[in-house]
Amino acid sequence: MSTLPPYVGIDPELAATQLDAPAGTADFARIASACAAGRQDLESRGLEENGKRSLRLFSTWEITRYLIPVATGHFRRVLKENPDLPQGRSETQGGAKWFTLDEVLKLRAHFGAKGSKAKDYRPYRPGGLPAKMLAVANFKGGVGKTSTAAHLAMSAALDGYKVLVIDLDSQGSMTSIFGGKVEDEWQTVFPLLARHYARHLQGDNQARAARGEAPQPLDDTLSEALDTTAQGLIQETHWPNIDLIGAQLNLYWAEFQIPVWRMAARGWRLWDALTESLEEDGILDAYDLVFIDTPPALGYLTINGLAAADILLVPLGASFLEFDSTGRFFDMLHSTFGSIEEAENIAARALGREGLAFEWDAVRAVVTRYDGAQQAELAALMQSYLGTTLSPHRQGYTALIGQAGEQVQGIYEADYRDFNRETYVRGRETFDATWAAVKSLVIGAWRRDERANAQAAE
Repeated sequence: MSTLPPYVGIDPELAATQLDAPAGTADFARIASACAAGRQDLESRGLEENGKRSLRLFSTWEITRYLIPVATGHFRRVLKENPDLPQGRSETQGGAKWFTLDEVLKLRAHFGAKGSKAKDYRPYRPGGLPAKMLAVANFKGGVGKTSTAAHLAMSAALDGYKVLVIDLDSQGSMTSIFGGKVEDEWQTVFPLLARHYARHLQGDNQARAARGEAPQPLDDTLSEALDTTAQGLIQETHWPNIDLIGAQLNLYWAEFQIPVWRMAARGWRLWDALTESLEEDGILDAYDLVFIDTPPALGYLTINGLAAADILLVPLGASFLEFDSTGRFFDMLHSTFGSIEEAENIAARALGREGLAFEWDAVRAVVTRYDGAQQAELAALMQSYLGTTLSPHRQGYTALIGQAGEQVQGIYEADYRDFNRETYVRGRETFDATWAAVKSLVIGAWRRDERANAQAAE
């Protein structure tokens, strides 16, 4: 006898008794409060007794395998010969030595200065060039956007780069990953965008005064924003070489405020607001890499993040729906940035000015949560259509990723002793390979800039 599917024969009377009372607006507050309590509980699992997040220690095995390219025996000899260097600590008598990441960075600097010149103890970073900014974007949720951005930032930090993470998503997931505390929109990028607009108004008012016209007044928000600096918004994180400009729900207000400003001042180049604010405050000289996590929508905050970026990364899964949605995302990017260029260049031609042309060092789609047993054929099809735009490396999903997620931490924050060693190594491999592919883009772009500067100087 065949068993009927569960949706056949549902009793209406029983179904009615299983319903709660009708939900009203107030119920949303109740549900939100329950989620907030649960989130606080989950976040607290990764916190110290003082309520702060801390980064785990790194063992000699891990350092010599992943972080500093030296043999374990040589590493130990160097420490013995240089007692002024960090010596680590042992949890048991004669046990393995463990080091903080800050100590690892100091050891890396020592090997870089004293070690073999044939080895890359410190990552490639040309002098005299600004930080490279990388935006991670897609307007389809659930593609691993924030997770990818966070793990790339951690990878870069472990590699020795000084990293700034900018969270443009009002959901604040990236901010939570790095333990950021953001009370309101004045601790997000919002005041930097407001300051940029206020500076435009000030310049416009000077022109108005020269024509004998009345100035446009600056409201309290704009006046306050003029006193804001990016340095005042940056928070330190539990990673010694990762800093954060965080986000929270009120940042979404910018999506309504920016178009109001734009309507009042059509000459304001809103897409340059983030870039020029960071440049003005010297942020691109103070950091090596800036990772920008964008909202899952092509709004004004995303436009600022994408316009600021040197490299655009678009995560997607190897599924028809995500491939289709990503294609529509690129179509929207084309129409949005094309429309901005067209409108600006009409005015530029009329005034005899140089036109606007957006440009990125590289644009790459990255397959995330990849299951080779189930998705190889579709991934190959995607590769055949997208060519070099789709990174050939596919970021696999392993047990380590799931287990680390349950502990509210990135895989690089997970202590490998909490896992099977093979699981840990395999889990790292896919994220290490993702970083290798992205790092190659960064290094190539820097090198191309170096060559261009050298040619211009000739």
